[in-house]
Amino acid sequence: MFSKDIGIDLGTANVLILQKGKGIVLNEPSVVALDSKTNKVLAVGEEARKMLGRTPGNIIAIRPLKDGVIADFDVTEAMLTYFINKLNLTGFMSKPNVLICCPTKITSVEQKAIREAAEKAGGKKVFLEEEAKVAAIGAGMDIFQPSGNMVIDIGGGTTDVAVLSMGDIVTSQSVKAAGNAFDHDILHYIKKKHKLLIGERTAENIKMTVGTVRPNERAEEMDIRGRDLVTGLPQTITITSAEVAASVKETVAILVQAAKNVLEKTPPELSADIIDRGIIITGGGALLHGIDQLLMEELKVPVFVAEQPLDCVATGTGVMLDNISRLSDI
Repeated sequence: MFSKDIGIDLGTANVLILQKGKGIVLNEPSVVALDSKTNKVLAVGEEARKMLGRTPGNIIAIRPLKDGVIADFDVTEAMLTYFINKLNLTGFMSKPNVLICCPTKITSVEQKAIREAAEKAGGKKVFLEEEAKVAAIGAGMDIFQPSGNMVIDIGGGTTDVAVLSMGDIVTSQSVKAAGNAFDHDILHYIKKKHKLLIGERTAENIKMTVGTVRPNERAEEMDIRGRDLVTGLPQTITITSAEVAASVKETVAILVQAAKNVLEKTPPELSADIIDRGIIITGGGALLHGIDQLLMEELKVPVFVAEQPLDCVATGTGVMLDNISRLSDI
């Protein structure tokens, strides 16, 4: 019996699973719906995401990962077990080897929690790799040469910025200015300016539909519904791209500063390579309108969005599973 090795991009917003030889076999939101009275898992993934903000009192829909690390161990384990069982990966004699990605600079305690969750969910050997490194490989960068490569992985909970050379991270920084922070910014802005209460799903929808970081280059409008804070009644308002840009400005500034910090700490020879090759952005945040142009202006270096930014980490795990012998010492 051959074990079906898998790579897991354990994201704050989504979980992607790649099976060796098959490609990406699962892409679902990192959401679990629980019955608060019995602690029984009622739904996982897309089914549970539909329940966010729409459940009766005894059902809670939660995201077990916060800022890229496990916030609720038991629920994360239940979620991973559900996904691995759904793919029918564990046989009577075989358990899959699991390569799981975590943000750069997480503590050894957080690493242990991720490793244990994967083992309990049915993994045989569990390997941990840093997300930025795997994202760079998935974006098509050859990080094993003695030359500088820079990647900015804008996920749901964290943004990982890293310079890589010779197959490893030379300098890196991880900040909590990422997709979820943009959603919260939009939510708070609308609450403060329009006195309208909206949910996280609506905020995310606004970001994806009319969101931008360059208000002069996008001028779109969107009607949104929520609860009026003054009257308590349902209300519809129109929000513009310029308002979204204003709401996420501070979070974007933190992200840009993180990239500048990493560049400042980079050895000069590698900096020269980065000017030649440019920077690649991966992760869902790479799809935010104008982010590549803004980074290019601020960093004075060419910036490119990866071809399939959402899949880069999962794709990278596939490449690393093909070279699993290199990982055995991790």
